[in-house]
This record gives sequence, structure tokens and C-alpha cells, in this order.
Amino acid sequence: MANMRQDAWRLICRRLVQVLPALLLATLLAFGLLKLVPGDIAVTLAGDNASDQRILEIRQLYGLDKPFLVQYLDWLWKVVHGDLSRSLLTGEAVLVAIERCLPATLLVVAMAMVIALLIGAPLGVLAASRQGGWIDSAVMAISSLGVAVPSFWLAMLLISGFAMERSWFPVSGAVPFLENPWSALHHAFLPAVALAAGGVAEISRQLRGTLIELLSSQQVRTLHAKGLAPSVILWKHGLRNVGINLLTVVALLANRMLAATVVIEAVFAIPGMGGLIVNAALQRDFPIVQGVILVMVGIVLLINLATDMLYGLIDPRVR
Repeated sequence: MANMRQDAWRLICRRLVQVLPALLLATLLAFGLLKLVPGDIAVTLAGDNASDQRILEIRQLYGLDKPFLVQYLDWLWKVVHGDLSRSLLTGEAVLVAIERCLPATLLVVAMAMVIALLIGAPLGVLAASRQGGWIDSAVMAISSLGVAVPSFWLAMLLISGFAMERSWFPVSGAVPFLENPWSALHHAFLPAVALAAGGVAEISRQLRGTLIELLSSQQVRTLHAKGLAPSVILWKHGLRNVGINLLTVVALLANRMLAATVVIEAVFAIPGMGGLIVNAALQRDFPIVQGVILVMVGIVLLINLATDMLYGLIDPRVR
């Protein structure tokens, strides 16, 4: 037991050391790429008819007249101390804006992942157990359709069919989960379904392929020869050995869904991170854009770190 704990702590420390350079690179990209955007933020803040003196004052006020490296290090120092600066247009703290918008995005992504797993995993197992039959063909057809259909188009269909015509779900908006859990889930359901369609297809296809490869191995043929029932082989020996592959697919899907919420939130008018970064980019509110990018990258790195931790729990050889 002590050795297992030591191995776990070594794995955690090793992964944290690997994450830190990636996080530092993310801060550099988040700060540096926006400097390549055409135009002058000082002119935007001062107004079209502002004098050169006013524009110079704006640059000095926000430190825009300093060298790039000095600006980056000043910003990074504040980030390390939990200060993501303030919006250039509203003066609101970036961290406050993110705390207001992040829960809506995370709720939609979490619901989408649950839906994708609850539907995609059984479909993949069913297709693998009926390889070559009509059920297998039907599951593969559904999976191909799920990959091909754009999420925004499916979102509009869901709004038209279940929100506008039947009024079963809200057309737009979001409710804080802590304020009213049932209403929050009710508002997030249709966006989560639209976001989960591709995940259902991906999980079912990957799980089917992994199980078929596993069930056709020499070890499983030996189990068949010993007289074990196919259902026992599938559930006891098959699913126990697909955990790492399934975990990898889930982690990649979670990262992909975080990016795809920008479109889904626009269709359903959800006040989440997608809407926040799009509006900030259109208004050239760089601190908001930088803060959102940094937080989203941090979430992705945390997902990858948690995935690595779970690898070690599922398969001790990974440690």
C-alpha cells in the first residue's frame, strides 16, 4: 500500500512538472497573439476623433508604450497573483466576468459528456456484440450521421422542434445551477444534446473498434474454446480492458466540446465563456480575451492531468 501511494505521488509530481511549461507557453501565446491583431487598442479606447496627446495618455495609462517583454512580465506577475486585469471597456475585473460565465459553459459540457457516454457506450458495446449484423450496421450509420451533422444545424433543429413548436424546453438563456438546479438542467438540455451528437458517434465507433479487436484476440479465442459464454467474455474480459481507450476518447471529447461551446452558446444565446470571448474580441477588449483563453487552456491541462492520473489507477503499468 505504501509503495502504491509513493508511486501515485511520483506520478502526480511528474505530471505537474510537465504541465507547468505548457501553462507558461499558453500564457505567452495568450498575451502575444493578440499583439499581432491589426489596429491600435489605444486608438479604439480614445475614440476616432481623439488627439495624438490623448492617445499617448491612453498608452501610458495602460502600459501600452512599454516593450513587449516588459508588458508580458507585468501581466504574468499579476496572473500569478490571481489578477487577470480589468476590462478595458467596462472596468469589470476579468476574473469576475469569468466566474459569472464559466458555470454555464461547464454545465453544458458536463451534460453533453454524460449524454454522450450514456448513449454512445451502450451503442458501441451493442455493435461489437452483433458484429456484421443489422444492429451493427444501424449503429455505424447513426455514428456516421452524428459525425457528419454540424452541431449548429442540429441546435437549430432542436430549437425549432422542441422549443418553438412544442415549448418543451426554453429557446435560449441559462439559469445558475445553484440558484435553481432543475431549471438550470432544463435550460442546458437542448444545448447539451446538440453538443453531444458528435460525442455519441465518436464513443460508439471507438468502443466498437476496440472491443472487436479485443474479442478477436487469441486470448478470447482460448476463452471461447474453454466454453465460456459470449456474454461473460464480453462483460468480464472485454469491457475491463477497454478502460484506457475509453478514458482517452472521453478526455479528447471534453477538450473538443469546450471549444465547440462557442457556436452552441451563440445559437442558444447562453451567457457563457463563448459569448464572453466573442464579444470581447469584436470590441478589442484584450484583457477579457486573454483571461478567457488562459482559463480555458488551464481547464484543458487539468483534464489531461486528471486523465493521466486515472491511467495510473486503471492500469498500474502506466505508473
